[in-house]
Amino acid sequence: MYLENPFTIKQKKMKKSMLVLAACTLVTGAIFTSCNTPTQKVENAKENVIEAKNDLNTANKEYLAEIENYRKETTERIAANEQIINEFNAKIEHDKKAVKADYKKKIAILEQKNADLKKKLDDYKEEGKDKWDIFKAEFNHDMNELGQALKDLTVKNTK
Repeated sequence: MYLENPFTIKQKKMKKSMLVLAACTLVTGAIFTSCNTPTQKVENAKENVIEAKNDLNTANKEYLAEIENYRKETTERIAANEQIINEFNAKIEHDKKAVKADYKKKIAILEQKNADLKKKLDDYKEEGKDKWDIFKAEFNHDMNELGQALKDLTVKNTK
């Protein structure tokens, strides 16, 4: 059997005790650095609340600005539709009575749709980003359909 040198046994014990001491030091240091006093926790919570309020205010301002820009753009589109309708009414003044009567009916329907869209936009109340996105998608769809109907009406007249 092989006997170990007493000096190497002492070195192994010393290494082991040094590792244990180092591990204990690391754990103790981690505990002390991670602990916050109650006042520090309150201060951190206050900072988080202030930051969240600032983020919310910023998002709300962006949302309201988006609505305002959309209202402006859409009002311009509605005014352009009204201009197209007025120009078309002027064009059909020289058409036959039967053709003119048919166009007048179609124009009246399109004018009503344009007026309804204008009222729908004016009546919209800010109810949150999700509802705004839904409203905007539906409104864009309706505006595009009206624009296409006006285009189709004027194209048929020029043939």
